[in-house]
Amino acid sequence: MKLCILGGGGFRVPYVYRALLGDGGEPRVDDVWLYDTDSERLEAVQRILAELAEGHPDAPRVSATTVLDDALEGADFVFCAVRVGGLAGRTQDERVALELGVLGQETTGPGGLAYGLRTLPVMRRFAERVRAVAPGAFVINFTNPAGMITEAMQSVLGDRVVGICDTPSGLGRRVARALGADPAAARLDYIGLNHLGWLRRLELDGRDRLPELLADDEKLGSLEETEVFGPEWIRTMGLLPNEYLYYYYFNRDAVRAILDAPRTRGEFLVEQQTAFFRQARGLSCGAERLWRRTIAERSASYMAEAKDGVEHGEAPAAGAGSPTDEAPEPEIDGYAGVALALMNAIARDEPASMVLNVRNGPIVPSLPADAVIEVPCTVDAKGPRPQPVTAPDLSQLGLMQQVKACERLTVRAAFEQDPDAALQAFALHPLVDSVSVARRLLDGYRTRIPEVAEALGGR
Repeated sequence: MKLCILGGGGFRVPYVYRALLGDGGEPRVDDVWLYDTDSERLEAVQRILAELAEGHPDAPRVSATTVLDDALEGADFVFCAVRVGGLAGRTQDERVALELGVLGQETTGPGGLAYGLRTLPVMRRFAERVRAVAPGAFVINFTNPAGMITEAMQSVLGDRVVGICDTPSGLGRRVARALGADPAAARLDYIGLNHLGWLRRLELDGRDRLPELLADDEKLGSLEETEVFGPEWIRTMGLLPNEYLYYYYFNRDAVRAILDAPRTRGEFLVEQQTAFFRQARGLSCGAERLWRRTIAERSASYMAEAKDGVEHGEAPAAGAGSPTDEAPEPEIDGYAGVALALMNAIARDEPASMVLNVRNGPIVPSLPADAVIEVPCTVDAKGPRPQPVTAPDLSQLGLMQQVKACERLTVRAAFEQDPDAALQAFALHPLVDSVSVARRLLDGYRTRIPEVAEALGGR
């Protein structure tokens, strides 16, 4: 099978390739095409993949190109993992908001809307080329904001577009393991939007085991979510929130922590990735080891503003040194694991259960049928089908409706070049507390991110 990766010069690509190397089933991916607009990044990633393939005689062959249709033609699956505007755009997503005292984060709040505005036109063009060149392909979208982007691409390709995020699946795995159970045997009652969801029940042998976890200090304390939210708030809610809900439930704390840090997450990544690609250009070997060290540092500082004892944006000292120093192995789980499991379930008609971003249909009657939500799904050769879940309570539904309204206004703004729709999206978002602030946010993003200005028809 042929796999095309849009954004083939990205840091996640080696994760995907490692997962493919460990896949012994049939049919399997034997042909990987990397597409990117940055030939230097493509070259660096190709070197990493070549080193990963050493010792694997049946490793999928890898091709790289800056010609979109060459990468797409004949693809069975297309992974989308692009960053329109690059990390420079991300830093402005953060800083424009923070300068107004509002959350500056990549996918949540105004930063996520700005990211969506500049990304949506590009992703629609990608969807149109998939329809023309690889109409039978399933598109698996990693590109953030994943729910918004998936919904927009579905307007072109229908249900052959599926959005993925590793956060809900990772939460389910950790809870099952904390209970001493096999994660594959657990049934999750999870509902929400991308980066905005709640695990309300976790059933094992037909019994909800979540109350047992919440009552046990040691088991609850072992979870990353407890580090983020604290055990008291989790027990007060009686469920486990997606970690990104920290930005809603502890908004002032998050903004203060990010402002107090020496640099934002985006600024840290700009510095780190600039150094990585500069070093990678000078290496004849050792690119994979350098990548492992870099990705370990990147992972260690993830969501540091929500976790005690780690300075936001700062990488730990471990792993510092030359590219030959030992570094922790990156996890195969995560995006790559979810994507491979989804792809294999479809290609091999092997039913699997996973949390995905899919069309709502009748699952949440109070949301539009074509809205993309994040729920457990059964996947086989026919694609994903949402499983029945408990209806969201009023607080969950209200937040889902308000954020979904802002997402859809953002899509309209980008596709119709409508600044008024963009202003409404910012002003109505629950993390923006004033229409006047919303106007200043929109003006700031249009002034400082060229791709946002272009999406809205220029200045």
